[in-house]
Formats: sequence, C-alpha cells, structure tokens
Amino acid sequence: MLAIFLGFELISKVPSTLHTPLMSGANAISGITIVGALILSNTAFNEGDPGTAAWLAFAALIMASINVVGGFMVTNKMLEMIAGKRRKGGK
Repeated sequence: MLAIFLGFELISKVPSTLHTPLMSGANAISGITIVGALILSNTAFNEGDPGTAAWLAFAALIMASINVVGGFMVTNKMLEMIAGKRRKGGK
C-alpha cells in the first residue's frame, strides 16, 4: 500500500513533458528484465525440474510484460494528448 501511495505521489509531481521520456526509460528497464527472465526460464525449465528461480523468473516475465504493455499504452495516450493540443492551437 505504501508503494502505491508513494508511486502515485511521485508520478503526480512529474511534469507532463518529462513523463514520456521517463516512461520510455522504465520500458527499457522492463525489456532488460524480460530478456533476463526468458534466459533464466529457458535454462531452468529445460533441465526438467524447475525450482524456485524458474518460477520467480516466470513471474518476473509476466509482470515485466504487463509493465511494458501498460507503459506503451500510457505513452501513446500522452502523445495523443500533446498532438491534440497542437491541432487545436492551429499548428
């Protein structure tokens, strides 16, 4: 609960001009997490007896994928909002 509250407070104080670059950075970090989780999952599940590390890698893969998809959706929404302001301004 504390992480949700802190994350909301931090993101609400970020200006909209910085939000898209920060989201791109978060997507890049999640992409690295996805690659690492895929490598670990492949190695652990192919050995026949997946241990705790394999299941944690699988969970990391799912959560990082959700983060990347959500990040792209938020970034797209922000870019649409910026483009809409420019169109209304006559530029």
